[in-house]
Amino acid sequence: MKFEEKPVRLGNSPVSIMPLGFGTWAWDSTGQYGTGRDYKEEDLRAAFQTSLKSDINFFDTAESYGNGEVELLLGKFLKESKANVVVATKFPPWRNRFLKRHLLTSLHSSLKRMQVEQIDLYQTHFHFRFVPVQTWMTALADAVEQGLTKAVGTANYDASRLRMAHKLLAKRGVPLASNQADYSLLHRHPETDGVFETCKKLGVTLLAYSPLAQGLLSGKFSPTNPPPGDRGRRYDASYLAKIQPLIGLLNEVGQSHQGKAAAQVALNWVMCKGAIPIHGAKNAQQAEENAGALGWRLTADEVKALDSASKDLQR
Repeated sequence: MKFEEKPVRLGNSPVSIMPLGFGTWAWDSTGQYGTGRDYKEEDLRAAFQTSLKSDINFFDTAESYGNGEVELLLGKFLKESKANVVVATKFPPWRNRFLKRHLLTSLHSSLKRMQVEQIDLYQTHFHFRFVPVQTWMTALADAVEQGLTKAVGTANYDASRLRMAHKLLAKRGVPLASNQADYSLLHRHPETDGVFETCKKLGVTLLAYSPLAQGLLSGKFSPTNPPPGDRGRRYDASYLAKIQPLIGLLNEVGQSHQGKAAAQVALNWVMCKGAIPIHGAKNAQQAEENAGALGWRLTADEVKALDSASKDLQR
């Protein structure tokens, strides 16, 4: 069914984005999970520009992607563009970073690399258990008060830490805008571990990274054509064979929506669930294909069928 896309507010923050985001993790040339450097800078620029033309205005990156390399690239593209772009990045709390000032220093460095004076959304990338949540929430609240970021969020926080982060920020009058989680048809753990429910109760937007399960839901991989690198070792031939009925259903459902591809259906499923998927693309074609997830919605029966088909495939 046709659907008029409207901006979605991130929690109770002042930041609004379209319901499909762009993640730049795949731009990291260090090659995690076999992404590698099978692209050139002009390919990434084309992916960026194509997404903007497709009304995708949210770009998520992180300091740790290529040790700042990706922030530099995104900053270059931002400077070239005159579009209204919403940008997010993340602070990695490594073992040698355990003080509030470390987060603020890292934020200043990220702003410099991206050639901006303020970020739209600044997030903690994960939680290092030896550092209290309060340390990072205090630093994030300071960042808002200093005008360095419009909104703040977390990534990979469990339900209890989410509640704690929300409470600590609220004491400073700062809303917790979002929490990033690994969420897709093949990784629905946020539905069962309390993360999604907690986000809904607290008014926190769930940003779903790896919404295509690192490409598995695109349908381009099979037991005879496994993904490269670490992904091929993580998802062996037996698992790739096991998910083929789900891929078939994705294609079948897509045909009832004017020939939508499996990946577009998988992204749409995430949106139907109430989360914002953050897709990745390394060229214009991939960006255009992923943008095809916008402008329509699955029916309730189709969502239910996909829920059932993916139930026993969780990794």
